[in-house]
Amino acid sequence: MSRDDVFLNSRQVRDRYGQVSDMWVWRRLDEDEGFPKPIRIKGRRFWRLADLRAWEEARSGEGV
Repeated sequence: MSRDDVFLNSRQVRDRYGQVSDMWVWRRLDEDEGFPKPIRIKGRRFWRLADLRAWEEARSGEGV
């Protein structure tokens, strides 16, 4: 399994972006069309690490 094939839960995603709030994640999902959509497993949200990295790479190209 490659490192990008892992899934991060909501807490791990928030920690990845500097211990941001759940509201920050919600706003990314609502306002940023490029932010990866989570998959739901038993009612919990998970993001694929490769998708998050792709989003970060796209944002770094925007000068943000």
